[in-house]
Amino acid sequence: MFGLNKKDAGLLLVVAFLALAAPFILNPFPEGSAMAQFNAGYPDLMQRLVIFGIFAIGFNILFGLTGYLSFGHAAFLGVGSYAAIWMMKLLTMNVVPAIIVSVLIAGVFSLLVGWISLRRSGIYFSILTLAFAQMSYALAYSVLTPITGGETGLQPKYDDPRILDGALEAGKSPRANLFGLEMNDGFELSMGNWVFTFNAGYYIAAIVMLIAFYLSIRIFRSPFGMMLRAVKSNQQRMNYTGLNTKPYTLAAFVISGMYAGLAGGLLVAMDTQVGAERMFWTASGEVVLMTILGGAGTLIGPVLGAGFIKYMENIVSKINKSVLEQWFAFMPDGIEDVMIALVYPFVGKGWHLTLGLLFMLVVIFLPGGLVEGGQRIAKLFRGKNASDDTTDATKTPAE
Repeated sequence: MFGLNKKDAGLLLVVAFLALAAPFILNPFPEGSAMAQFNAGYPDLMQRLVIFGIFAIGFNILFGLTGYLSFGHAAFLGVGSYAAIWMMKLLTMNVVPAIIVSVLIAGVFSLLVGWISLRRSGIYFSILTLAFAQMSYALAYSVLTPITGGETGLQPKYDDPRILDGALEAGKSPRANLFGLEMNDGFELSMGNWVFTFNAGYYIAAIVMLIAFYLSIRIFRSPFGMMLRAVKSNQQRMNYTGLNTKPYTLAAFVISGMYAGLAGGLLVAMDTQVGAERMFWTASGEVVLMTILGGAGTLIGPVLGAGFIKYMENIVSKINKSVLEQWFAFMPDGIEDVMIALVYPFVGKGWHLTLGLLFMLVVIFLPGGLVEGGQRIAKLFRGKNASDDTTDATKTPAE
């Protein structure tokens, strides 16, 4: 199927099902119930789940296959976003040219950064990429203000030229679209107390994510992917054989940067505004966490990690003290106060603490990430001992 073996084709179909059925899967609880707080099936969050999934898939091609840890991938996300927003301001609000240009510009920029950074390896490579990202952030935030909008950022305006678009009607603001289909178009389906939202922008981003996921599978299974694994295994030994590994690592870096640019372009397509904060070092650290948490070097791991972190960022962070009071209202007053005091530091503004603890547990007990956890659970259901069988995830922990 599409040049994939049976196992990979099955994995692609599973990811396609999860992406297409997300409005149902992410809204398991009826509206108005106490558990409705955990529903995540609204357009903005669903779009971010798949877009940052693309970002993590691309990062995994570099880190998961070659072992090169970049702390500067947010620079390519930001460059792709700025390229996309300028296409919307100068050319058209159609998202296709914006996405294409964002990928190309991010690819050119990553070629420059990679050509310099890959002269070193290990921690020196990581620091170089971090330096490039911080320089890019500083330029976008202050020096290149006429191009980037500085602190306030950029967004389409009524008086932008937009060569390919006709004049807007009076009072109508420019909106991103796909040949006339606006990204915020959609409808709601009510089934009893459940409400499911189907959004055009989400499904466009989901289809792009599926294409990106398919391409990553082909890269992983290709001779090129095998060469990258060899680089991760022992690059020095390959150099001793007379094989020049630099073109392979540079190609992986550029492909990874283009994935980041694609994610940046899609972010603009879904929400037509760009700020320099997308290039800050914390955004680069976030994609590292996504990849390691899900399972570096695995196919579906980065997608799972991206979904997990974005879910916590947008759902767990909204659980405030009033929500906890509703949850524990059935308890006696003294016990209720104790339970709220125990839980409150780990939710709301303290969601980072919960994420940090979970990340520590995963690194210590599941070095292969969430994918390894799923494999162990599957073996238990099959009646096997997880420790008797070694998998790729356990052979190559995300160190």
